Amino acid sequence: SKTVHSPLVTYVSMLSLLTLCPPFVILLWYTMVHADGSVLQTWQILREHGIQGFNDIWPKPSVTACKIIFCYGAFEAALQLLLPGKRVEGPISPKGNRPIYKANGIAAFIITLATYVGLWWFNIFNPAIVYDHLGEIFSTLIFGSFIFCIFLYIKGHVAPSSTDSGSSGNFIIDFYWGMELYPRIGKNFDIKVFTNCRFGMMSWAVLALTYCIKQYDLYGKVADSMAINAILMIAYVAKFFWWEDGYWNTMDIAHDRAGFYICWGCLAFLPSVYTSSGMYLVKHPVHLGTQLSVSILVAGILCIFINYDCDRQRQEFRRTNGKCLVWGKAPSKIVASYTTTSGETKNSLLLTSGWWGLSRHFHYLPEILAAFFWTVPVLFNHFLPYFYLIFLAILLVDRAKRDDDRCRSKYGKYWKLYCTKVPYRIIPGIY
Repeated sequence: SKTVHSPLVTYVSMLSLLTLCPPFVILLWYTMVHADGSVLQTWQILREHGIQGFNDIWPKPSVTACKIIFCYGAFEAALQLLLPGKRVEGPISPKGNRPIYKANGIAAFIITLATYVGLWWFNIFNPAIVYDHLGEIFSTLIFGSFIFCIFLYIKGHVAPSSTDSGSSGNFIIDFYWGMELYPRIGKNFDIKVFTNCRFGMMSWAVLALTYCIKQYDLYGKVADSMAINAILMIAYVAKFFWWEDGYWNTMDIAHDRAGFYICWGCLAFLPSVYTSSGMYLVKHPVHLGTQLSVSILVAGILCIFINYDCDRQRQEFRRTNGKCLVWGKAPSKIVASYTTTSGETKNSLLLTSGWWGLSRHFHYLPEILAAFFWTVPVLFNHFLPYFYLIFLAILLVDRAKRDDDRCRSKYGKYWKLYCTKVPYRIIPGIY
C-alpha cells in the first residue's frame, strides 16, 4: 500500500497512535481535572505507584456514562436523519461515485445547544453531571469507539456501502485508515458525517457549555477567561456547521477512509483533547480584565472569520466554475485535467488568487491562531493546556503535506505549475 511517509515511519506512527492515544486521553483528563494541569504532579503519581497508579487513575466505564453517551448520540443521530435540509452532492470519488448529503448541520447545532441549555435552565438536567462523570465518559468512549472501529472494519469486508472500499491486504493499515470511503447504514445515514460532525464536532460545543456551567456551579459566576474560551470555541463550531457542506469536500470526508484515524479520533480524541483548555479553566478561573478580554475575543473572532472566508471563497469559486469575483476581481486559476481510476479524463479548477494566492493552505494559519486565542486565557502556568494547539499545528502541517502529495499525484504537471504560482504551503513568505 502506497503511503505518504516511508513505510517505517508510517507503521511506527500507526502503532504509536493506536497504543498511546487511549491512555493519553485519560492522563490528559486526570491532569486537567485532578492535578491542576501539572504534568509533574501526574508524573509523580505514576513514578511512585507505577502501573497500579495508572490503573487507579483510569476510571472504569459506568452505567451513567453509557446513558449520557447513548442519549447524546441518539439525539444527534435523530437530528441528522430527521431534520430537513438541502440536498448536497459531494465530490466525485476515485471510483466515480458522487455521495449525496442532507445539509442540516446548523439546524442540528442550534437545536442541540438550545436543548442543552434548556434542560439546565428548567432544572431538568444539570450539565455539571457530565463534567463530574467526564473520566468515565472518556473511558467509555475509548473502548466503545474501538469496538465501533472493529465494526467498520468488518462492514468494509462483508457489506461495503459503495465501490469506494477495499483492503490493502494489511490488517493494521485497514483498521487504522479504514476500509470504506463512504460507509452508510441504510441509504441515508452517513457514518462519517455522524462521527466527524454530529458526534465529534458537536461535542466540542456541548462540552464548552458544560465547562461554563460547572464553573458557575462551583463559584457562582463564569470568569472572563472561561467565557472567552467558550465563546470562541462555540463560534468556531458554529462556523463549522454553517460551512458543513464545504467540509464534505475536504480530505477528512472525500479522501480519508472511515477507520481508527478518523472515527476513533472524532469519537474519543476530539471531545477530550480539543476541549482540554476549557476543562482546565473550570477549576482554575483567570481574571483577565475587560481590555485584555476584548482584545483576545476580537482577535479570535477575526481569525475564525478569515478561516471561514477562505473556505467560502474556494467553495464559491468551485460552485460557479470560476465565474465569480475574488476580492473584487476575476479569479486567477489553472485548468487542471486528471484521470480517474476508471480511466475517465476530467477537469478541475485550481484557484490561485485571493486567500488561495497567498499560500496553498493559507486557511490553516487562521485556524491555528484561533486555537491560540481560545487557549491563551489559561495564561502560562502550565504547558498541557496548550497541547491541543501544538497537536493542531502538527496535524495541519502533516495534512497539508498529504494533500500536496495527493494533488501532485492527481494533477501532475498542473500541480507543478500551481506550486510555481503559489510557492508557499501554509505561511506566506516562510513555509
